[in-house]
Amino acid sequence: MSPVAVTVYQGLAGDHNTRAIAGARAIGEALEARFGITPTVVAEAAPVLNTHWDVELDAARGELRLLAEAVEAAAAAGRRPVTALTRCAAALATLPVIARHHPRACVVWFDAHADLNTPLTTPSGYLGGMALAGAAGLWHAGLGTGHDLSHVVLVGTREVDPTEQHVIETHHVQVVKADAHVVDALREAIDGRPVYVHLDCDVLDPDLVPTDYVADDGLTFEQLRATCAAIAEGEVVGLEIAEFEHMWHDGGTPVSPAPLIDAIEPLLARLARS
Repeated sequence: MSPVAVTVYQGLAGDHNTRAIAGARAIGEALEARFGITPTVVAEAAPVLNTHWDVELDAARGELRLLAEAVEAAAAAGRRPVTALTRCAAALATLPVIARHHPRACVVWFDAHADLNTPLTTPSGYLGGMALAGAAGLWHAGLGTGHDLSHVVLVGTREVDPTEQHVIETHHVQVVKADAHVVDALREAIDGRPVYVHLDCDVLDPDLVPTDYVADDGLTFEQLRATCAAIAEGEVVGLEIAEFEHMWHDGGTPVSPAPLIDAIEPLLARLARS
């Protein structure tokens, strides 16, 4: 039996458009080729709502529970979950499962945004901007909680609003900047703990892969590969990839996830030999 279980999520998760649904499917195909195993596909693509967080969550909750069940089945079987998500909001379903099975794990959250808003603090009403806060129990999405924010490391996070900054300071969330010292700083922040990786593709420079949100001064592919190699020096309990859009905003031909997959290869290799 493979030590890895690949899951591809195709359901709703607060989407503004359908590009990340196709993107997750493309990531899943690349992971299938890399590991040689057939992914579990959760839910089917449906028209997106592009509306307020509460309506989005009500519509997505059933499919997100199916996602949680798939990750639970993998973890219960002793396999490492590798999951192609559509949007960051889907982490509301995955992170509580990881917390139950790996309570000591450090969550390394690669993201241009902290995603630490709540229904009371969100300036946009966007569900994805509340994903990490919900998984940590700062608000209740009905999908479980469990991750203490002191066990979270934000990497490449550079667009943080004042309420999120207050959460970071209050809960002692470590932040690793996307600069020349990112690898050493990340290694120090992990401090030998097992790691679960959440990768929002907007942590990268915005000209590298298509994403819904654009934030300048992100990681290069080379920096991402170096940070993945540093993480792979220790135990890696799982990986999820979100917010890869399969096409640029102005259309054109589909974008291959191959350069992204190449950049995270150190993590994939570590997971394959767990």
